[in-house]
Amino acid sequence: MLTSTNPRTGVSAATALEPTTAEGVDAAARRAAAAAAELQHRGREFRATLLEAMAASVENSRGRLVAIADAETGLGAVRLNGEVSRSAFQFQLFAEAVREGGYLEAMIDSAAETPLGPAPDVRRMLVSIGAVAVFGSSNFPFAFSVLGGDTASAVAAGSSVVIKAHGSHLLTSQLSLEVLQEAAHAVNAPDGTFSAVFGQEAGLALVVHPAIKAASFTGSLVAAESLQRAINTRPDPIPFFGELSSINPVIVTEGAARARGTAIASGLFASFTGSAGQLCTKPGIAFIPDSASGQALVESLKELTGEARPQVLLNDRIRSSFDSISGRLVEAGAVEIASGSGLPPHDQDAPDENPFQGFTVAPALLETAAASLTEELAEECFGPLIVIARYSTLDEVREAFGRIPRSLTATLHAEDDDEAIIAQLMPALEASAGRIVFNSYPTGVRVTWAQHHGGPWPSTNSQHTSVGVTAVRRFLRPLAWQNAPQSALPEELRDHYSAIPRRIDGALVLPQPVVQQVGG
Repeated sequence: MLTSTNPRTGVSAATALEPTTAEGVDAAARRAAAAAAELQHRGREFRATLLEAMAASVENSRGRLVAIADAETGLGAVRLNGEVSRSAFQFQLFAEAVREGGYLEAMIDSAAETPLGPAPDVRRMLVSIGAVAVFGSSNFPFAFSVLGGDTASAVAAGSSVVIKAHGSHLLTSQLSLEVLQEAAHAVNAPDGTFSAVFGQEAGLALVVHPAIKAASFTGSLVAAESLQRAINTRPDPIPFFGELSSINPVIVTEGAARARGTAIASGLFASFTGSAGQLCTKPGIAFIPDSASGQALVESLKELTGEARPQVLLNDRIRSSFDSISGRLVEAGAVEIASGSGLPPHDQDAPDENPFQGFTVAPALLETAAASLTEELAEECFGPLIVIARYSTLDEVREAFGRIPRSLTATLHAEDDDEAIIAQLMPALEASAGRIVFNSYPTGVRVTWAQHHGGPWPSTNSQHTSVGVTAVRRFLRPLAWQNAPQSALPEELRDHYSAIPRRIDGALVLPQPVVQQVGG
């Protein structure tokens, strides 16, 4: 029997859920494989309709989803409602993308005489890779879990989904699965479109099952390496898309510190403590000038940190890890210059709870010199902690970027007259991150067409994003047809089809608008 734990109190309770057996994993994977073939056959309009039904089902279940997730995560109703909205929005956005069809990269090269001689007719587009495994994350019970962007992009691609439920929110995952299955039933989607497995062993069994053709994961580097080792034992290793570890450095120029140091301190504090610092884009290092303006910024940050109440972490593993990593940072040379108050946490969402006997930590502010910054001082610490790295020259910052791990994001606070400084820093920023943020903060990832949520190793292990429309590319593979009869082609590659963008004989051909006939 699996248990669910309230992180506010640390109290665990039995659930009706049990670890999925090997036979259960096999059955889920086989059903998913059959469903994936059917989803691809039914075409884009059906998948768009299914995604819209998923969005509606999420909205219809909002209250139940938020209540059960709050009891399992302690994230609060405000944050969780926002996440439910994000999940519904993602499903709707991918429905629009599926109908638009540009993601298919449809191309036609007609048979022709060429400088190299007669050439055959070749047509190419992206097709579903098949059934995929999605591993839910601990810190996003909706947006990166059962109801997350991986599920949205997989369905858009024509893939069925087998979800590995995260142990930190088992009941939330089960309810989320039921919400998806209700949507599938409403549009008569094939059996096996959505299923879930529970337990660590089930997750390992899932990624080696021959019916699974790709896996996506958001979590720790250690867990990802375990899954990758399992995948490598397959006779046909599959793509593994992991979002793993990120320190997300922030640089503040002297001009920015002088012009708006207090505001930057306030924004930086909100960014590294938001959701108790349990965000993959949380800033873990801030490069602050070693000057009077920089010191004033740090003093403001110290004041905010010192007044902060302890915050609730998601589970005991994250709580223990926070203590271990913060201790290692101090041993490596960082100095603690501020920590939160000893007052008990205040939670408006659960005022009558047993007052926070669970997994709580106080926000912490550490400091070191940029010239002394090492990889040991740049270890990601999940939780409300940030390291201030004081610098005297830009060379110290650029050299430090060469020593610290690469990230999902890099942030620069600069003024309009800092153009020369920006030019000096851009090569280091571009080489170290997948998204560069100016005069804002890395937390908060917009779900849109242009978004890229990925980066160099160890932040991710691929060139693909896990947020935004192009996330669908992970679950697609290219397929070409040569001299194929029209009947053997998907409709998007047939001669007279014109509903999506296509590149025909090298020229981009856009969809033709529908002309409505007016009767009279």
